[in-house]
Amino acid sequence: MADMILFNGKVTTMDPEQPEATAIALKDGLILEVGSDADILRLKSAGTEVIDLNGQRVIPGLIDSHTHIIRQGNNFAMELRWDHVPSLADGLAMLKAQAQRTPAGQWIRVVGGWSADQFAEKRLPTIDEINAVAPEVPVYVLHLYDRAWLNKAALRALGIDKHFYEPFVSGRLERDNQGNPTGLAMARPNAQPLYALLDMAPKLDFEQQITSTKHYFRALNGLGLTSALDCAGGFLNYPDDYGVISELNKRGEQTVRIGYQLFAQRPLFELDDFKRWNDIVKPDQGDDYLKCVGAGEMLVASAYDFEDFSYPRPELPKRMEGDLRPVLEFLLENGWPIRFHCTYEESAHRLLTVLEEVGRDKGLEELNWIFDHGETISESTMEWVTRLGGGISYQNRIAFQATAYRDRYGEAALNDVMPVKKMMASGAPIAAGTDATRVSSYNPWLAIHWAVSGKGRGGDVIWQAQNRLSRQDALQHWTAAGAWFSREQGKKGQIKAGQFADIAVLDRDYFAIPEDEIIEIEADMTFSGGKIVHAKGPFADHAPAPPPELPDWSPVPVFGAPGASKGRLSGSSLVAAE
Repeated sequence: MADMILFNGKVTTMDPEQPEATAIALKDGLILEVGSDADILRLKSAGTEVIDLNGQRVIPGLIDSHTHIIRQGNNFAMELRWDHVPSLADGLAMLKAQAQRTPAGQWIRVVGGWSADQFAEKRLPTIDEINAVAPEVPVYVLHLYDRAWLNKAALRALGIDKHFYEPFVSGRLERDNQGNPTGLAMARPNAQPLYALLDMAPKLDFEQQITSTKHYFRALNGLGLTSALDCAGGFLNYPDDYGVISELNKRGEQTVRIGYQLFAQRPLFELDDFKRWNDIVKPDQGDDYLKCVGAGEMLVASAYDFEDFSYPRPELPKRMEGDLRPVLEFLLENGWPIRFHCTYEESAHRLLTVLEEVGRDKGLEELNWIFDHGETISESTMEWVTRLGGGISYQNRIAFQATAYRDRYGEAALNDVMPVKKMMASGAPIAAGTDATRVSSYNPWLAIHWAVSGKGRGGDVIWQAQNRLSRQDALQHWTAAGAWFSREQGKKGQIKAGQFADIAVLDRDYFAIPEDEIIEIEADMTFSGGKIVHAKGPFADHAPAPPPELPDWSPVPVFGAPGASKGRLSGSSLVAAE
């Protein structure tokens, strides 16, 4: 008999053998049975909890196939989110209000998830505007991969003046005629200086990071997300920076399943890193909530092309093949699945040539390896990935950079960028993600809206109708298709007997609402392993206990964040949530 029954719903199962249902039975963290109300209610016993879904749309829990969830969890409590801010004036008003409540020793940070395209003004802030609204509190604002602003207080806090030596791989600090840094940092095209400056800011202590991560997971659950593949990223060192997520896993307090890849951090010493890590952890080591699933997205620094579309396409250095070959040989010989970042067709050809040469007779085709991004790759490259047994993980980064891409490459090229329909035709496994949070928002519904509508963050058209995805296909890439990428086919991604009871009850009908309303979707109730990890609205009585409170200066409880909305903006004034 069932532990819990959900009935009277519009259940989209993503199971082709039974695509629709109205009721679901759960038992021991798994889906016991799916079917009609009459069939499933027969599984009710005296101890079964029964929930009426009120006719709401139900889908499998969403899976983000490419994100940076562990790093963001450690920082979530400190960040002011501009993901859905309609104007620059509103964003600056938020900075001003947050400056009034930020104590000494803390910073204000806006780190990704927004684009000038979304603002009514269609422009970026200036450093003078940021200084004007927050003259005394350090402020760091990151825009995509191309620039960051540090106000005068942040420069003072870091000791950055005309004598500051810039130890950056690329990029620079803008300086005035007297050599004084203005506060604008530019990446050209490597974002390393932007991230290095951010890493110099204060950090939360361990317990605060625990609380921050729990709130971030709750926000993701609030959007219906239950699984993610974590691609680590710069300044997230293994195992030193994985203590928070390991502790949450140990406590049984994870509400998002995570498969993590290891990201090489030391240029020219990547092979040493992977050899050291191979002695500590092996692929698939862990449990159903936290496990290592491979290496990447950075395997070697010289193989990493940068997706700053406001800057000319970078050419990978001539030494790339020599750097990459021994790393690939070691990883494949030791059975490590890989994923690699690749934006441009020109880079893809060189990377795949090395991969094919090294991968022969090493079981590459059996490792579910991942090709990430691919904004400009050709159909022949997609077929090449398929032939080598790879899958393609695509993201909505272009939706945040549509204007920059059009300005550099033209309207016709914009219409062809990120060719997901062609990827689907290639036969390769395809799944979607956000690449959150330093460029894109972590909100999966922004990515789904882009795939369905073809629109960028400013509403401008990127794809013509023939390149857009159906709502069914877009959702498939966020559910059933994602399981392949962590080698968990048959375990998650569908509402099907025997799979994890990871389920989202949406607050509106994804298949029926107007297209532009997709970005507003949240979950009214989310299940992870059969447990309710988020509930609001008509299901508020089922809400789990809230996480511990964030620091009283955190922007999140006041200004909200996707999936965690608390306040709202009216004009340029903050209005408390009702």
